Amino acid sequence: MSNNNVNADEEVNFTSNLPPEKVKRIVEALRDVYDPEIPINVYDLGLIYDVRLEDDNKLKVKMTLTAVGCPSSQDLGYRIGEAIQAAVPEAADIDIDVVFDPPWTPLRMTPLGREMFKAIYGYDIVEQWQAQQAQEETQNQQ
Repeated sequence: MSNNNVNADEEVNFTSNLPPEKVKRIVEALRDVYDPEIPINVYDLGLIYDVRLEDDNKLKVKMTLTAVGCPSSQDLGYRIGEAIQAAVPEAADIDIDVVFDPPWTPLRMTPLGREMFKAIYGYDIVEQWQAQQAQEETQNQQ
């Protein structure tokens, strides 16, 4: 079941030079595209970094993956491009750029994505990640 409605007070977690109404349509479309390994949509996972309209009417999308070497990266990029093209049909083309800098962390997840993760896996990934980071920092200081 998709919860792709964008609340009026919801802060979008990617940058864009598009008008708010088009960004809202993109968010709604991305909420129907799910990561193949983590059953949460790519928007709420925080995989989309930037959606920018270029001078040639091409949309350039900068996104990441939860892990380097994800075998589904090409298919996922294609599905993201299709969703964005459907949301912004006037775009001449969609260019997907998969980047790993900055690397994805659970902190990129939306509050809804974090709640979905907790419901599926039974723990808060952000709290676990932060605890692991603190532990690694303590070990590095010793």
